[in-house]
Amino acid sequence: MSSGSGAVTLQPSDLALTTAIVSDALDKVGCRDHVLHSAITPLVPGTRLLGRAATVHFAPSAVDSAAPYDEAIAFIDTLGVGDVAVVATNANGSTAYWGELFSAAAIGRGAVGVITDGPVRDAAKIRTLGFATFCAGHLPLDFRARMRIDAVSESVVVGGLTIHHGDLTLADDDGVVVIPRVVETDVITLARERVAAETLVLAQLLGGASLRHVWDTYHVL
Repeated sequence: MSSGSGAVTLQPSDLALTTAIVSDALDKVGCRDHVLHSAITPLVPGTRLLGRAATVHFAPSAVDSAAPYDEAIAFIDTLGVGDVAVVATNANGSTAYWGELFSAAAIGRGAVGVITDGPVRDAAKIRTLGFATFCAGHLPLDFRARMRIDAVSESVVVGGLTIHHGDLTLADDDGVVVIPRVVETDVITLARERVAAETLVLAQLLGGASLRHVWDTYHVL
């Protein structure tokens, strides 16, 4: 299969793709283990998101600036429709990096979610907003005078995986997968085909077909 190039055009039905299906498709094109560590989980079970990574990196800083949120404000104001804020912290759990008002602003910009290897705060309020949030826990501490943004729209490492600005990201209860731009057309095509095949296989299994027959016929499990 030839490598795809450029950005795939997503369809509304692609929201039904699962991380398991996409992970299998990534395996097929030679991109193995393109999943984040299992420590990053949905704030609300059953949450799903699909969008393009808008990356930002936090680093430790004890400086209490007179304008401590300027970099974060500038970052959030760059978010667009379909973006996923990917907040990299080197798995630093000392502060929260995201909360209710950041979520509200991101919703207003058309972003579809946030993925971070650090904690968030205002968890109950984020749940009420319905903003898709995948994180490494909860913590009430503000990042002011503890951490600061030192890079935006650059490649970052989150959950053991390098994520590039603009990479297609998919998250659900099973975890988070990241699709490199160079293979995303092939991966999404394979995933769509797998969804169609699994629908057929599921119906046959529920109808009494043996697992051996289904595997030998469709090679889908």
